[in-house]
Amino acid sequence: MKKILFFLSISLITIQVFAQKKLISNQDIWYSPTFRANYVPGFNFLQDGQHYSRTEKGNIIKYDITTGEKAGVIFEGKNMKDAGDFSNYTFSDDERKIVLTTDSEQIYRYSSLANYYVWDRDRATLTPVSDVDKQRNATLSPDGTKIAYVQNNNLYYKDLSSKKTTQITTDGKMNEIINGVTDWVYEEEFGIVKVFEWSPDGSKIAFLRSDESKVKEFTMPMYKGELYPEYVTFKYPKAGEDNAIVTLHMYDLKKNKTKKISLNDKPDMYIPRMKWTKDAQQLCVFQMNRHQNELDLFLVNAKRGKAKLLLNEKNKYYIDIHDNLTFLEDGKRFVWTSEKDGYNHIYLYNLKGKLEKQITKGKFDITNFYGIDEENGLLYYQAAEDSPLDREIYVINLKGKNKRKLSPEKGSNSAQFSKTFDYFVNTHTAANIPGTYTVHNSDGKLVRTIEDNTPLKETLTEYAISMPEFFELKTSDNVKLNGWMIKPTDFDTSKKYPVLMYVYGGPGSQTVKNSWGGGNYLWYQSLAQQGYIIVSVDNRGTGARGEEFKKMTYQQLGKYETIDQIEAAKWLAKKPYIDEDRIGIWGWSYGGYMSSLCLFKGNDVFKTAIAVAPVTNWKWYDTIYTERFMRTPQENRNGYEDNSPINHVEKMKGTYLLVHGTADDNVHAQNSYEMVNALIGANKQFDSYFYPNRNHGIYGGITRLHLFDKMTDFILKNL
Repeated sequence: MKKILFFLSISLITIQVFAQKKLISNQDIWYSPTFRANYVPGFNFLQDGQHYSRTEKGNIIKYDITTGEKAGVIFEGKNMKDAGDFSNYTFSDDERKIVLTTDSEQIYRYSSLANYYVWDRDRATLTPVSDVDKQRNATLSPDGTKIAYVQNNNLYYKDLSSKKTTQITTDGKMNEIINGVTDWVYEEEFGIVKVFEWSPDGSKIAFLRSDESKVKEFTMPMYKGELYPEYVTFKYPKAGEDNAIVTLHMYDLKKNKTKKISLNDKPDMYIPRMKWTKDAQQLCVFQMNRHQNELDLFLVNAKRGKAKLLLNEKNKYYIDIHDNLTFLEDGKRFVWTSEKDGYNHIYLYNLKGKLEKQITKGKFDITNFYGIDEENGLLYYQAAEDSPLDREIYVINLKGKNKRKLSPEKGSNSAQFSKTFDYFVNTHTAANIPGTYTVHNSDGKLVRTIEDNTPLKETLTEYAISMPEFFELKTSDNVKLNGWMIKPTDFDTSKKYPVLMYVYGGPGSQTVKNSWGGGNYLWYQSLAQQGYIIVSVDNRGTGARGEEFKKMTYQQLGKYETIDQIEAAKWLAKKPYIDEDRIGIWGWSYGGYMSSLCLFKGNDVFKTAIAVAPVTNWKWYDTIYTERFMRTPQENRNGYEDNSPINHVEKMKGTYLLVHGTADDNVHAQNSYEMVNALIGANKQFDSYFYPNRNHGIYGGITRLHLFDKMTDFILKNL
């Protein structure tokens, strides 16, 4: 009786404590400022290494990074006169000129159209780049005397002294020929838009030309309240179809002539990067085969237009493109990152392509390369050395010696260094801790705290928040998988709880990290308050665990990932506090693909699934991403067919919610429309929600609240 009374009193105290805490609503998360975190945007560091600039009330202000104190006004917004307010700005190398962006219009994920102006700080003059049509990616020459830009798919430059404009290309045409900027698929999958580069002495401009005339078009209707929808048509190469033909060209300003540069005679190649060396006559160009398992780095002699091979990398799976190529000031060496030893590490080469040193070693991945302080011979980088769940900041010398950790806290650390590497701003988060932004010197010593989100942290203490628990499970294939679990605050081991699993699972991704999860994380806490256990597991194919773990899904996307998620669900079902008949799964994009596949292939495990913007058949996705992991449908028919959810709808037993934005230029709504057809054909009942004119992110105004209200309601009714 004493024991019973003791446990009753403990339970009563727990209930009272829980009752005193507030409950989280979707309105709190997705619409009101209740849980709004303060973010510190990236720093526009100045050349002196101690100051940075930022916009404030339409002005560009100079600040001291060590104190946060204002150090002067660089530009006053009143100087824009009738040009309008600027939304972005960049400096010339000597910081005496400023390129100001106005009237920006987004095109795709990274690209935009805008009007650009150049402010001369010495002469106090404002010069429009063009008064014809909007421009793209206006970029000053190294000496700041000229500015190059793209307009209507053609490349131009303007002499800022004479005001004379020179048209470099003339064949640009919408949906046919593009000069100096990329097409949709290069932008989305290689993460680049601007593909023209000034030589270090400003005498030449290297640029790419894309002939997309043979690339098939995709059209999206936009519903704007008119009698007929507006149709947006753009080139989108789907897996196995024609890509744009991309070629390299070199323009000589003095001769006013353009020369086409031949790299090799191999057909159907990608040129995902180019970068000038320290030599004004030497351009380095990346060329990759369509399978993306062979990468050549060429050195192009700008005078003669001849290319010679600098470095060749081959991989039995695929190679990820990165921006970690750094040429040293001595003009003889460069730093490069590669997975050649099974993990991503830093290497030092000479300009003959000979390896001089592997700088970092070990069974861990370098996850970001920040640069080199050449004066002191030091390299700065981020790694997942302690654990795949964490990120740390390190410094090491060029000899691979004297490695030191600079980040003080466990969790997720990311850095931005000043131009001289004297200081860096560290952003730290952890599983239940929003961002803290601190300034450190190059030794890692704390200089000051910029923002620690104390108000949000205090707000979180007022709510019923359950700490995420990290765990490890072992599959029947003896593979260890990492996961996290959020339990209800009033968790009772004698009860059985429904489970909602969250999955992304795509190549190199991670959902299981010791970092702040933002709105989604708070939504999971809200569901936990309503009696759900929330779980996420990183399947095979995810990142920060070496090349073999990441790339073992090659040519079989979805197969092993789905096996792992199903096994994780079965592992959970054996827990005495989990209701094995109420396990659901949800995901977005690749995660929507995964949740669909799990519901169909794991029909004896998953009761329900939500798929937002899913790929339902890989043949409908783009060339660069899909073929990197799957090769073409013509080469790998079984890989495509066996692992596309649309081919497994007849197996469905549970409930299914399908969501898509109709203006998704990335994963086309075609994927969900075709899935609907297949479900109808198999006589399977389902729910669907479509968001007109919304893209892959499905946001804007009250949209996110609307979406998460729907998903919450679906979970409450079906799980």
